[in-house]
Amino acid sequence: MSREGIAAAARSVVKVGSSSLTSAGRLEPSRLDALVDALAARRASGQQVVLVSSGAIAAGIAPLGLRSRPRDLATQQAAASVGQLLLVERYAASFARHGLQVGQVLLTADDLHRRGHYRNASRTLERLLALGVIPIVNENDTVATHEIRFGDNDRLAALVAHLVHADALVLLSDVDGLYTGDPRRPDSKLINDVFGPQDLREVSIGGTGSSVGTGGMTTKIEAAAIATGSGIAVLLAGASYVSSALRGEGGTLFHPVSDHTTSRLFWLQHASTPRGTLVIDDGAVTALTSKGASLLAAGIVDVQGEFESGDAVEIVGVSSQVVARGLVSFDSADLPGMLGRRTNDLPAEFRREVVHRDDLVLL
Repeated sequence: MSREGIAAAARSVVKVGSSSLTSAGRLEPSRLDALVDALAARRASGQQVVLVSSGAIAAGIAPLGLRSRPRDLATQQAAASVGQLLLVERYAASFARHGLQVGQVLLTADDLHRRGHYRNASRTLERLLALGVIPIVNENDTVATHEIRFGDNDRLAALVAHLVHADALVLLSDVDGLYTGDPRRPDSKLINDVFGPQDLREVSIGGTGSSVGTGGMTTKIEAAAIATGSGIAVLLAGASYVSSALRGEGGTLFHPVSDHTTSRLFWLQHASTPRGTLVIDDGAVTALTSKGASLLAAGIVDVQGEFESGDAVEIVGVSSQVVARGLVSFDSADLPGMLGRRTNDLPAEFRREVVHRDDLVLL
């Protein structure tokens, strides 16, 4: 997709970070209104927009009398509880200036890790868009624990972009694009286009982002890889230039590296949580990676963890290298007696693939 494609995208996901909306632990109305004005203009042109917005915890810092972003989970959740209400109220009022309705969608990683919840989230977002509503998505920080967090809203935005079959993902940051190094250094250069990993060889990145956020350039590159790997173009640009970014101008454009993948396989690769592990021999590794085969009991040498039929499992070689992820056809309790045995030697009710090729993605 070209930069003109960003401007013409029928459906876009736009993600904005905490530092672009807040200052000193409070929402900055002028920044939020500028973002809303740009999104409303895009909506007025007949294009659909889903907004993934950080800022709940940051917006709750000052009202709670805190001096900085809290580090402990309980206080983070309390700040999110206060800040999320302020954030969505402000968005609703700002979009109302343009006669637009918003809907809040709060997600935890667990909502997307479970296949049924993933489909429900997709249906909800599709219905909101069909009704002309602008969905405002955020991680549900009030209930998310460290174990079930996305970690940052960049990754969440990439998952949502695929969930709604977006044509483009725009990541708005306090930096106006991807540089070869720290953008404050005079020898750092803006990278205009990224066509693949080879364009990132000279990039030196680090840090965790602003003092009120959780992301950084690393998470944005990872999010771009998720989205472009499923056929979605990504533009990384400065939040101060949101109107230009939505026209495809400035910033760094990450070009798609493949076509749109099916929702099932995308979920399996990027959103599922493995419930166990299957260790396979070298012959099975070759069969999966070079021959496009399904995984049979004959190639499995060990089963780790407890899982049920239909759960996602990690598939690794004997040297512990991760080979694939798939949906297993048996409970973990059924597999030990099947290991290493040919399919025809198994009882009739067990004569099927342990992981079918259609339910497997190579990693």
